[in-house]
Amino acid sequence: MADDMSMNPSRGDFEALLDESMGGRDFAEGTVVKGVVAAIEKDFAIIDVGLKTEGRIPVKEFGVDDAGKATLKVGDTVEVFLERIENALGEAVISRDKARREEAWTRLEGVFAKNEPVMGAIVGRVKGGFTVDLGGASAFLPGSQVDIRPVRDVGPLMGKEQPFAILKMDRPRGNIVVSRRAILEEARAEQRTELVSQLQEGEVRDGVVKNITDYGAFVDLGGIDGLLHVTDMSWKRVSHPSQVLAVGDTVKVQIVKINPDTQRISLGMKQLQSDPWDGVEAKYPPGEGLVHVSEMSWTKKNVHPGKIVSTSQEVEVVVLDVDASKRRVSLGLKQAMRNPWEQFLEQHPIGSNVEGEVKNATEFGLFIGLDNDIDGMVHLSDIDWNVAGEEAITRYPKGEMVKARVLDVDVEKERISLGIKQLSGDPMTGDVFRKGQTVTATVVEITSGGIEVKFGADDAAMTTFIRKSDLSRDRSEQRPERFAVGDRLDAQVTNVDKAARRVSLSVKALEMAEDKQAIEKFGSSDSGASLGDILGAALREKASSRE
Repeated sequence: MADDMSMNPSRGDFEALLDESMGGRDFAEGTVVKGVVAAIEKDFAIIDVGLKTEGRIPVKEFGVDDAGKATLKVGDTVEVFLERIENALGEAVISRDKARREEAWTRLEGVFAKNEPVMGAIVGRVKGGFTVDLGGASAFLPGSQVDIRPVRDVGPLMGKEQPFAILKMDRPRGNIVVSRRAILEEARAEQRTELVSQLQEGEVRDGVVKNITDYGAFVDLGGIDGLLHVTDMSWKRVSHPSQVLAVGDTVKVQIVKINPDTQRISLGMKQLQSDPWDGVEAKYPPGEGLVHVSEMSWTKKNVHPGKIVSTSQEVEVVVLDVDASKRRVSLGLKQAMRNPWEQFLEQHPIGSNVEGEVKNATEFGLFIGLDNDIDGMVHLSDIDWNVAGEEAITRYPKGEMVKARVLDVDVEKERISLGIKQLSGDPMTGDVFRKGQTVTATVVEITSGGIEVKFGADDAAMTTFIRKSDLSRDRSEQRPERFAVGDRLDAQVTNVDKAARRVSLSVKALEMAEDKQAIEKFGSSDSGASLGDILGAALREKASSRE
């Protein structure tokens, strides 16, 4: 029966024989298995992994000694990676390098899980970084992770075994990312913590300036850096740290503050000097004058200090206030000189007349230049008694010299009020014009509705408008065009409105009044005299009185 099985084996018999030939071991492609060196032929080692055939691996994959000779011997047990149980030639496809890589991956995954450093060596340069050998597994070291600061020459680091931190692992893709910088930062943090624990606020130490920025300088205190801010370099104003320090300088500094959470150290140099603010209130009492640089003026507002004083110029000033808590001294340059508004009031009391140049015209008045670079203002309402301010201001161009009267001087507010119309009397005061009064007027403008006339004294002239219907008693003579600018005529005051500053005139009313007066004097038409005779007699008397 046994002979029949050996002559005609079943599928199960074949599997049993195969298992017997493999020694009962479990083989799977893509795994690491153990084998024995059966022979070494030239540059290849014949490895028996218990299969029906052996596999071949280049001897160089097993390494060489210092003399360059292979260290592998027949009979050695080695671990290899089984890629295929049998290829087309009937040989097992195995690899020592891949076995080493698999071993390394398994080992590195354990290290990565424990967040521990791993030893490796930088072996090559690739785009964006470097290649690191982690004992059989290749990893990528980004350029930014080589050191804490940028490294120009990586040569001294190449091939040197050193610790790395694994940042990322992806076994299916075969990617490992490592960092040397993380190891250095951790070591520096430990060293920094130890050094910070040895420092005390207020302690004075020597240090070396390592770097200078716009806001200060970093000083090496012997393995740990502190920031010396620009405001702590000197009690005097420092525009830039380079004015006081240079890289490489050895300086004596005081530890001003230590932040235990961030481990930041603040340093100071000025703290080693006496504070100039100590006793400043007694040294410079408010009101005392001294020689100093300042930039203030009574009259020049919003002007750059360089237009008032120059650098290094000595000037007399007055200490206005001393605030030691805010470390601030308020000075005044103008307080060391007389107030120009006080001087003006002394020289030009209220009611006096002044003369000055029109500096500017605004929507609310004229500005007149006066002595000592100060200005006085003529309000729109103080330009003319009778003409609206908006119209009157157009008569005074910039640069024209004008006279005005001082109406008010406010020294505290630095204001001078002037008036032009006050140079002449107010025509509306008293009884200068009365209802029924006859005045002589001059035509200044002609319109279709009437004429504009000027009357009264030259220094207090008034203007008014005579309507067309008031130009004559006769309708045929009520024509504005019969007058010309400059013509003089007599008219009667028909109304005086002092509140509105208006005087109404009428030629017609004057003519009617003259007719009535003539009839009363020379007789009425009822007495037998004709109206022509009466008026003729009145006109002859008027003409003779003029002569």
